[in-house]
Amino acid sequence: PCGAEGWAQDAVPPGAAFVAAASYRGPGNNDTRSNKALPILLWWSGSLFPHFPGDTERIDCPRGSCLVTRSRRVARHRRTKALIFYGTDFRAYEAPLPRLPHQTWALFHEESPMNNYVLSHPPGIQLFNYTATFRRESDYPLTLQWLPGAGYLRGPAVPLAEKDAWRRRGYAPVLYMQSHCDVPSDRDRYVRELMKYIQVDSYGKCLHNRELPSERLRDTSTATTEDSEFMTFIARYKFHLALENAICDDYMTEKLWRPMHLGAVPVYRGSPAVRDWMPNNLSIILIDDFDSPQELAKYLDFLDKNGEEYLKYLEYKNVGGIKNQFLLESLERREWGVNDMTLPNYLNGFECFICDRENIRVKEEQEHKKSRGKIPAPRPRIAQFKHMGCPMPTPGFGSVEDLTEGDSWKEMWLQDYWQSLDQGEALTAMIHRNESHQGRFWDYMHEIFLKRTRQH
Repeated sequence: PCGAEGWAQDAVPPGAAFVAAASYRGPGNNDTRSNKALPILLWWSGSLFPHFPGDTERIDCPRGSCLVTRSRRVARHRRTKALIFYGTDFRAYEAPLPRLPHQTWALFHEESPMNNYVLSHPPGIQLFNYTATFRRESDYPLTLQWLPGAGYLRGPAVPLAEKDAWRRRGYAPVLYMQSHCDVPSDRDRYVRELMKYIQVDSYGKCLHNRELPSERLRDTSTATTEDSEFMTFIARYKFHLALENAICDDYMTEKLWRPMHLGAVPVYRGSPAVRDWMPNNLSIILIDDFDSPQELAKYLDFLDKNGEEYLKYLEYKNVGGIKNQFLLESLERREWGVNDMTLPNYLNGFECFICDRENIRVKEEQEHKKSRGKIPAPRPRIAQFKHMGCPMPTPGFGSVEDLTEGDSWKEMWLQDYWQSLDQGEALTAMIHRNESHQGRFWDYMHEIFLKRTRQH
């Protein structure tokens, strides 16, 4: 499910028996209930179901057990307590209606905000009760999903003498490798301007100006894995342009962490809060600290010519060089691992998070019923705007007013962002009116459109 664009590319009928498959089962507990008595969690996004072989599995989590399934036959079952959606696959016009009052909706979305801007608007994100997103404020944060651990940052850098020899062979100080063009962050527009003031070697499809030395390195699958030949090649560059495909707090991908692992200084634009996660105060160069691409180029040129100043950006690789306690504690505290077989992956972890909360909710509801209303019913939990809440896309260089009529970025991404707001509002209205027919979605969209036109 980690469908980042890459380095170079960028149920069961009521009463039926459930058969558990052998796979990750959770940490275990004292839950003695039979499978027929457990709450059911339904993965609405069936494609995101790599973690057990069959359709259904019993999971044994810290507070209790649940059945997890991808079979939509249980969608309306009274024991189906939560529906889990994968953000990239979530479509407002395909949402299961009517929404049942006894079910919570959970969102798993570790991918770019560009994959679904519905979730960046309050009406979209507030459809959900639980969230696992890249934002630290989400219920089950996936912020450091691209960082295996602190040791990954300490990987050795190519010696400066070798980098300087690379420069003398005619290679640029700056690397750009991107084949996913036309993205909300509009990064190519910025890089194109930067290229006027400093040499940039661009190997991907976007702003392509140089060939990789071998057919093997040109293979996309080589570039999207940590292939040793590919890594050795790109590690010789002093600076890597690391521009995320969309801008949002805490959205940080391998574009940031991989250059840091290799000891090539990232020239970064992405999460506005990125400094919070850096190993020390001098480890990346932030594009937004400079008034213009020309000013940035001047600074990169200065570091290229002054080795001592350049090496200050790699001091985090030294023993004790990682000074950021927040980063170290966050890595220590997370319950899931990255490429670590001793820990659950974040999918399993989030399932147990939902399972535990649904078991608590079931218990609270039973106590409320038993007390004949003396004990209050559990209050529904609603996801907050800050669980995703990504800003409107802006041009990579210049302002919207500077863009010509018919500019493809403006037509694509600004339109997508605002249409997504309408979609979130339409689905919310349908749920409030207890609509059961998905096909009416576009009528609701039309209603919202007419209302807005009248307001203007």
